[in-house]
This record gives sequence, C-alpha cells and structure tokens, in this order.
Amino acid sequence: MDYTGIKGIIFDYGGTLDSRGDHWSEVIRRGYEAAGVLIDRTLFREAYVYAERYLARNPIVVPDDNFHRLMTKKITVELSWLQDHGINNAASAENISKIAGYCYDSARVCVREAISVLDVLSRDYPMALVSNFYGNVNAVLSDFGLLKYFPTVIESAVVGVRKPDPEIFNLGVKALGLPATDILVVGDSLDKDILPAQSLGCHTAWLKGMQWDEKPQIKANTLVNSTIISNITDLLTR
Repeated sequence: MDYTGIKGIIFDYGGTLDSRGDHWSEVIRRGYEAAGVLIDRTLFREAYVYAERYLARNPIVVPDDNFHRLMTKKITVELSWLQDHGINNAASAENISKIAGYCYDSARVCVREAISVLDVLSRDYPMALVSNFYGNVNAVLSDFGLLKYFPTVIESAVVGVRKPDPEIFNLGVKALGLPATDILVVGDSLDKDILPAQSLGCHTAWLKGMQWDEKPQIKANTLVNSTIISNITDLLTR
C-alpha cells in the first residue's frame, strides 16, 4: 500500500472492519447454514432485504444495542418473514440464538484482525469512521474495543445522509480537517464507498470480498488513485 501524500484515513465499518470485505448477507447466510436453516438463496435474499427495510422504517434498534443485540433483532425479523412465507418453525428461539451468536462471533474474530492494523495506522494518521448504520454504531464500536481509534464517527442514522451520497464522506473529510486529496478511504463496497469517495478526490482502498452483486470487471482506468486489497492486513504492506 502506497501512503505517499496520505495524511488521514477514513474507514467504513460494516463489511470492512467486521467481515473481511464480505457483504453481511453472506455472513448471515453462513450462519443460517451453521444453524441448519437451509433455504433457497433467492428466498434468503428476499428475507434479508425485507429486514433491512423493516429496520430502516421501525426504530427497534436503540443506541445502546451492541452487535449481538442488533443481530438478534435483525435475525428475528428475517426468520419471522421466512416463517410467514412457509418455512416452518424458522423463527424458533433456538434458530435466532444460534444465528445471532454465529454472526457476533464471526464479527468479533474479524475485528480482532482489524485491530492489529488500526493499532499500527493510528500511530501515524488521524482516523475517522463513516458508516451506514442503525443509530447504534458507537455501542458496537465500544463493545468491540474500536471506539478509541475513531475520535470522529459519522453515522448515517445520526447525520441524515446515507451512502452512496458523497456528502457523508465529505463530512468525514471536513472532520479530519484535511484536503480530500490527502485522505485515504477504506471500504468494502465499490458503489457505496469507493466511487463516492473517489468523486471527492480521495484516495481509496477497496477491500474486495464477496459482494451482494458481482460487478463486471472494472477497467484499470475506472478507479483513480485506488488500490484493491483482499485482506485488511494488506494495508500494512508498504
């Protein structure tokens, strides 16, 4: 990773620091499999999208919910939808507990890997976090020991701006007090992180894991001042 000219770093949270770049639908789907809830991928995706929209419309996630409580609520909504659509006993307490626990444990392992990177980078660069989240990201960061790395946390549910609107990254740029051209943005989503940040003039590092939708191959000249990485630890390779 070339840090020439970089004076500050903005990180995405979900999918970047807590899942090795994999879209969270993939992590949750693996949780279903581990719990023995085996359903068609298309049906699973419908349940996932329904839950995302339900949580956006209904304030069932509260600011002090850590990630385990968040996942318990989210999985409950998903499994209840599946049960309503013919998957018998999907929303059992056992299934909810197993899947939420799997997701929490998976995130905790990934965050530990990310902390080893944040420990190093925070010595040399001021950092901010920009995330589409449910209003409880500070509780999640605190529970996982991440809050100390990010004096500035910009959360969509709090500021009223959501990715892919570049303005949410612009808020991070302003908070760091640096020109956009001096800032590196690290994220897992091409559409929601990399392209919006690039439009502001930021350098970007795309942590490319399993995506929600596989994009056509990106031409070399599409991404400007950008690097594609396969692991968060690649940020320490100089």
